[in-house]
Amino acid sequence: MSTERKVAVITGASQGIGEGLVRGFLDRGYRVVANSRSIKPDASADVLAVAGDISDPGVADRVIGGAVEKFGRVDTLVNNAGSFISRPFTEYTEDDFAAMLSVNLTGFFHVSQRAIRRMLAQGGGHVVNLTTTLVGQPFKGVPSALASLTKGGLDAVTRSLAIEYADRGIRVNAVAPGVIKTPMHAPETHASLAGLHPMGRMGEVREVVEAVLYLESAAFVTGETLHVDGGAHAGHW
Repeated sequence: MSTERKVAVITGASQGIGEGLVRGFLDRGYRVVANSRSIKPDASADVLAVAGDISDPGVADRVIGGAVEKFGRVDTLVNNAGSFISRPFTEYTEDDFAAMLSVNLTGFFHVSQRAIRRMLAQGGGHVVNLTTTLVGQPFKGVPSALASLTKGGLDAVTRSLAIEYADRGIRVNAVAPGVIKTPMHAPETHASLAGLHPMGRMGEVREVVEAVLYLESAAFVTGETLHVDGGAHAGHW
């Protein structure tokens, strides 16, 4: 087994942004460990697909352990798995709260802790967290308190971990997308969703992938949240 090629671990990798990230890292010459609940086995020698709920510590063990066993290293972790439920705050249920906490924070905790341990042993690495532009610029028409609570936690911990590990060779950054054109948004909603961005359109998956890959190559950037939201974070319009 050659361990010379870099290895990226991507959660939420079966469709949309996650699927685009898998392709983007493969195109850059990386090997990839791809995780989601429903991901199918991949015939490529450069991809290890690990099915399961990333909020389960056992799944996190299999994801990082599998990366080391098959490819010998973990260079990059992209915490892309996420849940979004939009309701007025007083209408959220306990199940809503548990679901968003589980995917957005518990999943991040388990896999990031294991990945960073491996990166420390290797002498370096990079973690990228996918958050949302709603953390810094809420929209009146899109009630999103639980997204702000959970993804806001990822935004804050990005800076905390960046400082904690800056002198250990590990960078930690975040990407905060606006509304991206993925299968979760029905085509009939696209026109109204485009209006949530000053640029007047939805984002494309490739634009989020390009942002993550920029951060991957930006060796002097850590603790950064890069907005890919058509200007939505800049203020009211």
